[in-house]
Amino acid sequence: MMSTTSSFGPELRRLRVESGLTLTEFSVALNYDKGHLSKVERGERSASPELARRCDAFLGADGELHRLVTRPETDSDSGTAEPSRWLVGRRAVLSAGTGALIDLGLTLGGQTVSSTNDPLLPSFRMQFDQLRKLGQSTAPRVLLPLLETQTRMITGLAADAQPVSRTPALLLASRFAEFTGWMAQEAGDSDAALGWTGEAAELARAGGDPHLGSYALVRRALITMYGGDGAGTVALARRAQGSELPPRIRGLAAQREAQGHALIGNEVDCLRSLDKARELLGNDDTRSGTEPVIGTSHVSDPAAMSTGWCLHDLGRPKAAAEVLDREYRRLPPHALRTRARYGFRRSLAHAASGEVEHACAIAGDLLGVMPAVPSATVNSDVRRLARELSRFRSSRAVRDLQPALARVLAPSHD
Repeated sequence: MMSTTSSFGPELRRLRVESGLTLTEFSVALNYDKGHLSKVERGERSASPELARRCDAFLGADGELHRLVTRPETDSDSGTAEPSRWLVGRRAVLSAGTGALIDLGLTLGGQTVSSTNDPLLPSFRMQFDQLRKLGQSTAPRVLLPLLETQTRMITGLAADAQPVSRTPALLLASRFAEFTGWMAQEAGDSDAALGWTGEAAELARAGGDPHLGSYALVRRALITMYGGDGAGTVALARRAQGSELPPRIRGLAAQREAQGHALIGNEVDCLRSLDKARELLGNDDTRSGTEPVIGTSHVSDPAAMSTGWCLHDLGRPKAAAEVLDREYRRLPPHALRTRARYGFRRSLAHAASGEVEHACAIAGDLLGVMPAVPSATVNSDVRRLARELSRFRSSRAVRDLQPALARVLAPSHD
């Protein structure tokens, strides 16, 4: 029986011929070397997922070619395993109260944390906003110890507090835990990211908010997406779109579902999910509230930015570059981490469109800030960019950029 990978070449050739395209015309349209495509069609070279997506889009194959070069995941709900350790130690803290924290002399602004000092909550709330902003320009490993400590402190603050104070303390602790999970993912520790996200959901439930558990599914779907598991991403995201959930969580889940469909090559369902995300997020009024915003707080139109992301994964790099260029200009200057994430996607889209020098110029500017804001998730796109640019070794811009790319992708020793 012919394997899926070995059947890709003949199927590609069949679809190309049916479309009335010569190999030369096809190579020009895809911005790929004719000799490389010829070897792929003859089965002498394997096709990358990026090439498969581009062929799918150009030939209207509805994801069929992409499915031939990817193995189906055996677990469509990846990332569901329970964390291997109790990260917050909440049971011990709640049973012991805050005495242990006070004995350690932990303070905030010169004030000792105590269960009776309820005015500390606004200070913690302000600190959360400051740490979230700091996360845009600081290495995740630098912030993680502080975030972990603050989550424990606020959880302890809630232990002996009166109910009227316990609820907001637990809810704020849940947001600290959720952000800690995001920083753990940025540091490249997916297990810790899942663990802290699970903690966030439990703390939120204890505080009377049943919805953050559904957002935890959206966060887990992000991990499966970066792992290349489109089906798992869709499955997780769909579970977070119940009608009883707040519009923002449903909108972010629909956006993540769209990204999963894009990985699979399912354009119809991808665009449908993006429309749903756009409607839900457009009607969302939580960004003007006093509570911390769930999800990104630096992208003014998440659905629009995700559209550019999805168009690239659907094999439409020119359209992706246009959208990403427009939305990138709307990002705040201080949001270095967010600018790096979408900036490299923008560079990747321009490289895939054949605009190699422009792609290198974009990437060159971004590589300069990467040491200040290292990111495991951004590095996945930097690796994709390096592979894309490797097709243009004769370009001086590419050769000049390669040393800086290599430095960013070199294993960290800290």
